[in-house]
Amino acid sequence: MLTRKQHELIRFIQVRLEETGVSPSFEEMKEALDLKSKSGVHRLISALEERGFIRRLPNRARALEVLKQPEDVSNKAPARSDNVVALKRPEPPRPAPANDVIEIPLHGRIAAGVPIEAMETASMLPVPAALLGAGEHYALEVSGDSMIDAGIFDGDYALIRRTDVARDGEIVVALVRGEEATLKYLHRENGRVRLDPANAAYEPQIYDPREVVVQGKLAGLLRRYH
Repeated sequence: MLTRKQHELIRFIQVRLEETGVSPSFEEMKEALDLKSKSGVHRLISALEERGFIRRLPNRARALEVLKQPEDVSNKAPARSDNVVALKRPEPPRPAPANDVIEIPLHGRIAAGVPIEAMETASMLPVPAALLGAGEHYALEVSGDSMIDAGIFDGDYALIRRTDVARDGEIVVALVRGEEATLKYLHRENGRVRLDPANAAYEPQIYDPREVVVQGKLAGLLRRYH
C-alpha cells in the first residue's frame, strides 16, 4: 500500500504528463503536496522508484516516467496480484522537461596550485539540481592547474558538499593554517596530512594534522564555455 502523499504525488505527476507532456519540477511538486521542503519530494520519489511505480529517465535532469499506478488511481482492470495495473508507455516519447535549477553560495576562488586565500562573497551560482546530491552545498571558482589530471581546470566551478570529514583519496577543500584554502586529494600517513595535486608538475603538500581542516568534498563541476 502507498501512503496518502505517495498517492497524491503519483496522481500529480501523471496528470501533469497527460496535460503538458512534461513532468513537474521539484518546486511544483513541493507546492502541490504542501510540503515544507524539496527533501520531502526526494523521499517520496525515491520510495515510488524503489517500488517500481516511476523511474527517472537517463540523461535527463529530473525527468520522470510513470510506469504503473495503484489500482484505485487507474481506470484499468483487472488488478494484478501486486495490486497495481501497468500503464502503457506513451507514444511518441514526451519532450524532456526543463532542468530544476538551485542557487548555491559562490565563495570566491580556490587554489588548485599553491594555496590562496578563499574570499567570501555574497554571490550566488545557479546550478542544475541534477549535479547535486543530498546535503548543503557551495561553489568555489578554481584557480590554477594542479588538478588538471583529475579533469579540474582553471576557471571551473567546483561544487562542494559541506562536511568536515573525508576519507583518504577523496578530493576535498582543505583550509590550511586557518587562512588559506586549496582543492586537493586528501591522504593521511605517518601522523601527517598530505594534500596531493593531480599534476606531476606540482609537489604534494604535507602538514601537521592540526594545520588542516576539511571544509567540504567535491560533489561536481560546472564549466562555462565562452
